[in-house]
Amino acid sequence: MNGLICIALLVCSNIFMTFAWYGHLKFKGSPLWVVILVSWGIALFEYMLQVPANRLGSSVFSTYQLKIAQEAITLTVFVVFAALYFGEGMTWRYGVSFGLIFAAVAVAFYK
Repeated sequence: MNGLICIALLVCSNIFMTFAWYGHLKFKGSPLWVVILVSWGIALFEYMLQVPANRLGSSVFSTYQLKIAQEAITLTVFVVFAALYFGEGMTWRYGVSFGLIFAAVAVAFYK
């Protein structure tokens, strides 16, 4: 159960972090100091989910597995974000790149 809760928390934390890192790109007219403060505010919620996710996940996964899963989740969240928020599509090169990363995840979790 800790593994599923960990993954759910990682997905939620990545949604916040993706908005913190990339959401401001739609507001290029805003002063940089404003978007930095807003991004930090958003990132606070990311940390409130990420830290418990890693704490719970460490009882089920190795730290390497946690990190590799985190990167795969980050990419998955970003693909959805880029499509919905920016209207950017996936190219075959990005698809192959992401596929290779997901292959690395499969290798890391293979018993």
